[in-house]
Formats: sequence, structure tokens, C-alpha cells
Amino acid sequence: MANELKKTDNNGIPILSDEDFANLFESSLAVNDLKEGDLVKGRIIQVLKDMVMVDIGYKSEGLIDIDEFRTENGDIEVKIGDEIEVVLEEIEGDEGLIVLSKEKADRMKVWEDIATRCEADELIEGIITARVKGGLSVDVGVKAFLPGSQVDLRPVRNLDKMIGQKYQFKIIKFNKKRGNIVLSRRALLEKEREELKTKTLEHLSEGMEVTGIVKNITNYGAFVDLGGIDGLLHITDMSWGRINHPSELFSVGDEIKVKVLKFDEDKERVSLGLKQLTPDPWVNISERYPINNKVSGKVVSLTDYGAFVELEAGVEGLIHISEMSWAKRVKHPSKLLSIGDEVEVVILDINAENRRISLGMKQVEPNPWTLLEEKYSPGTVIRGRIRNITDFGIFIGVEEGIDGLVHISDISWIQKFKHPNEVYQKGQEVEAVVLSIDPEKERFSLGIKQLTPDPWKKLAQRCFPGMVVEGRISKVTDFGAFMELDDGIEGLVHISELSSERVENPADVIKEGEVVKAEVKHIDPVERKLSLSIRSLRENKEKMEMAEHLNLGDDTTTTLGAALRQKLSGFDMGGSKPAEEPKKSEE
Repeated sequence: MANELKKTDNNGIPILSDEDFANLFESSLAVNDLKEGDLVKGRIIQVLKDMVMVDIGYKSEGLIDIDEFRTENGDIEVKIGDEIEVVLEEIEGDEGLIVLSKEKADRMKVWEDIATRCEADELIEGIITARVKGGLSVDVGVKAFLPGSQVDLRPVRNLDKMIGQKYQFKIIKFNKKRGNIVLSRRALLEKEREELKTKTLEHLSEGMEVTGIVKNITNYGAFVDLGGIDGLLHITDMSWGRINHPSELFSVGDEIKVKVLKFDEDKERVSLGLKQLTPDPWVNISERYPINNKVSGKVVSLTDYGAFVELEAGVEGLIHISEMSWAKRVKHPSKLLSIGDEVEVVILDINAENRRISLGMKQVEPNPWTLLEEKYSPGTVIRGRIRNITDFGIFIGVEEGIDGLVHISDISWIQKFKHPNEVYQKGQEVEAVVLSIDPEKERFSLGIKQLTPDPWKKLAQRCFPGMVVEGRISKVTDFGAFMELDDGIEGLVHISELSSERVENPADVIKEGEVVKAEVKHIDPVERKLSLSIRSLRENKEKMEMAEHLNLGDDTTTTLGAALRQKLSGFDMGGSKPAEEPKKSEE
């Protein structure tokens, strides 16, 4: 507009002032000095379908591909009269046709801006565009490289999630000739963190409540960013109740309020607590939960040895597997309970110091063992099936879930065996006598041999020392031989009682299966021991024969032979003694 108002001569040529003439002259010199690669200013004079015409004051206008004016959204933002900076790419021929580039001009300006910022140690903004080997590619006007180690203060496992994000970066390496730009976000964050830490440390103290961000979660706790400094919230300080893993309560990025439990300013270590923000539920726990009281709770955990029941927030008790049922043998708590079940229990014991409560589930119902004691008095004969056989006895089913034990020593008075399965089989129906019931230890003792009289007592009544008995040799050992009487009782003939002569090996003088007679030496029905002697019997027999020989024909006195004969043959197994011979008249 200013040029249109200038004066003209008679031919219509503008009359220039000295200043205008000087400027025009300098411009013509500058244009004449243009060379390929120069950055120049130009004005858009025409917008075509595919090209844009730009006047840079040269003898000819330049053309630029219209796509160089296209925005990220795909729109064309250009109009006649816009002034832009372009790069003179090429001058063709004598006519001075020129090729221009707006994109190269933009890149040149970006490189200049980056160089300026790098020298001034200023930050630059960019968008992460892609993941590349060793890090990320960042668009800061030109392509730059962000190493993986410089992405954050801590290693980032998933770099892909950062694509498309816009951040501020610090330029740590710049080489324009090679087109090499290396960025760092970590350096920027470290600087910010150091400034935050300084401010945080100025007012941080033990006992204060602070707000932080969960930065990392481990098996043993969570690290909370308090502002430039991390504090550890240990898993034991998260809740008064049971926690298996911190992830049950927190996620990375959560904002939480915590209490500073301990602060070491020299080592810059901070211990935090969350449960300390609420009262300790274990205080006065015995007053709220008296022993033997019935309470309700929710099953929160199952283990091999029992179930944990939450009575209130932060208070849990253990039902041991042995306290779940009076009658059933519970192999695992999951057979009776599931997590989330509401159960009624009885308080058995409380240890407030160790924060332990023992609970009982079976105690809610009457103890069937007490009822069992009233129902089955000692001496009662029961009949049931064998449910289990062990090396120490057999278990007989008495009632549902309750078995009685017949110890191996209570199976037979006289029979000896290594294992009860030599005589009985599982599922076999048998009779037994109730011996005793111990409700406290939940023991039901039965006996089978008690169904019949004790043969040892009968033996003690009809057998006495000096009596002659007859039996079969059932076993020969290196210390003697066992002789079985007709009622199954065995007596021992010791090696020293086998013969008057010295015996080295009992098998040399007596054989298994041989039927012999022996003299009773000693009988102990309590210890169930019967001592016999073949030697005494034979010696007495020899004495009798000798006495009879010496007193042959003498009828005036009671001979030794008669006495011995009486001893050897005058007793039977019934225990009766023979009638005494009448004394001869003194006349």
C-alpha cells in the first residue's frame, strides 16, 4: 500500500527516495549472491492444485510441492501473501529457474533451535514415535534417539506404552553434521527429584502423616514416593490383619496416606506404616472375646493344619484341624470349609502378646465322647466291623466316626502273632468287650480276649509246683524248649532243666512235636510264666526206682519209693491230691 502512494514521473515510473533506492540496491545484490542451499525468505504469490509458487525476489519464482504445506491432520494450510522461509535447492540453466523446499527450511530452523538449546542447556519437547533397538525414537522436529537407560529413573519393562506420549527432554549429545541427537528424560527427572527431595527432607520427621505414590511393589512390601525420596511400607505394617501379598491392597500409581515410623536422615531411609493410622484391634482383645464364648467369623485362609477365621478387621483366629470335628478324621480343612464361609466357633485360648487366638468348631456341638461314656460302660459287649488293621491292633467301628481300638495284646490270652492281619481281615465283623473310654483323649479301648476267661487263672488254680504235666514241644530254642499244654498255654523248659547232664544244644536232646512229661517248677499267672523241668522229673524217677530196690520186701515202713510214686503219679491236671494212705497201727 505504501508503494502505491509513492510519486511517479510522467511515464508512471515510481520516484524512489534515497532510502528506498538503497534498500532496493542491497536486495538486488543479495539476490544476485544467492546460491544453492541458502535459507531465504519468500512470499506466496499463487496456490495451484499440486504446487505453490513463491517469490524470493529472484528473476524467477520458485515452486514447492503442496504436500510440504500439509499438516499432521492432512489439511493444507497455505494462502497467497504468506511469508515463509525456504531453502534454495537448485538453480537451473541460464533462465534462472529455481527449486525451493519448505521442509528443508523447517529442518534447518529446528537444527538451529536445537543447537541453541543444547548450548544453553535448555530442555526440548518431543513426542515418542517408535520403539527402536536400544531405546525409543523421538520427534523433536527432527528424529532423535532416547536410550532405554535414559527413559526413567528405574528401568521401564514395557517401552511400547510410552509411544505417542509427549515429554520434556534434556539434550545429552548433539552432532549436526552426522544428524545425531541423543536425549535423556532420566537426567531431567533426577534433577526434579533432587529438588523435591531437598524440600521433603526439610520437613520430614518421625510420627508425621504424609501422602505418597506407590512406585514399586515387592513380595515384602511397597516403595512409596514421598516427593524425591522413597519410603518402604513393609508388608507387616500394612494391616493389622493377614496379607499374603502387598498387591492385595495396592497397585503401582496409587496415592496413599501413611505414617513415618522411622527416619534416618544420614542414610536417607524412611520406614512407613499404614496400619498405625488406625487403633490396634488387639488391645483389650481378651475383654471382647472371653474364653469359651461363641462367636461368628469368616474363613479367610486354609492351610494343611487348619483354617484362619476373621473375627473382625485385623483380628484372626485359627481353627486347628483337630478342633473341627468330634468324630470325623479331617484330612484337610477344605473337606469341611471354604474361603468366605461364615462359621460359628468357640474361643479356646488367647495369646494377646503373640496375637494368636485358638478357635474350636467342634465345641459348638455336644461332645459325643461324653455321651459315649454314658452309653458304653466297661464290660459292655459290642459288635462291629473292622475298619482298619495296624501293626499294633485293630480298629472296630462303634458308631459313625468313632472307632474302638483292640490292642494287639488284648486280642488273645495265649496266641502269639506278629501282626493282627494273621488272624483278622478288614471288614470282618467281630465281638469285643469295652475296656475303657477316655473322652478327653478321645480313646475307646476294646478287648477280644476278655470275652473268655483267662486260662492262666485257671492254670494257677489247678496246677502247682511239683505237679507232673504232659504236653507237646512246640518250639526249640538255643536257651531251651517250649512245651504246649492241652489248653494252649506254653511253659519253658530251660536248657538247664532238660537233662542231668550238661546240654550244649537243646535240639540234640529234644525235638519239636515230641510229647513229653515235665515237673512244674514255678507258675506266675500275673507275668504269665510257667517254668517246667524234665531233669527233675527224671531224677525223682531214678530216686524212686533206687528206693524201691533198697526196700524190696520190707512191709513195716512207708518206703521212699512209695512217697516218690505218690509225687510222680498221684496228681492230675484237675489239681486234686490223692487220699492219704492210712497209717499203720502202732501195734
